Amino acid sequence: MKKAATAVKKTASAATKAKQSGTSPAHLIDGRIKELGDWRGETLARVRTLIRQACPDVVEEWKWRGVPVWESAGIICTGETYKAVVKLTFARGAALDDPSRLFNSSLDGNTRRAIDIREGDEINEKAFKALIRAAVILNMSKKKR
Repeated sequence: MKKAATAVKKTASAATKAKQSGTSPAHLIDGRIKELGDWRGETLARVRTLIRQACPDVVEEWKWRGVPVWESAGIICTGETYKAVVKLTFARGAALDDPSRLFNSSLDGNTRRAIDIREGDEINEKAFKALIRAAVILNMSKKKR
């Protein structure tokens, strides 16, 4: 006797549908922010604005099945959203000075560092922008070699 197969239909998010239709990464990030519709979307929008202010020529990408990525001469950071945090992972964060101690996650590795932002957390905007600029400078120094 054969068991009847049950089909599970996955519904794609608005951001996934946009990616499949060839929409730009900036529009995909807009879609993710709107799709979240809560503090995480507001936080992602805020850090995006700060990244753009710190590095006006930043390139926005959409990688790894829906992760916003900001690049300038290499990856600066990613912006993942989870239930309890917005996680900004800096690709070469372990090589960056962090005098304001923004990094609070992924501290044990030799390469990456992350900032977990929880609901209600304040962002030290001046320190965050300085960290973004430092990441760009680090990326540019690597490119020149």
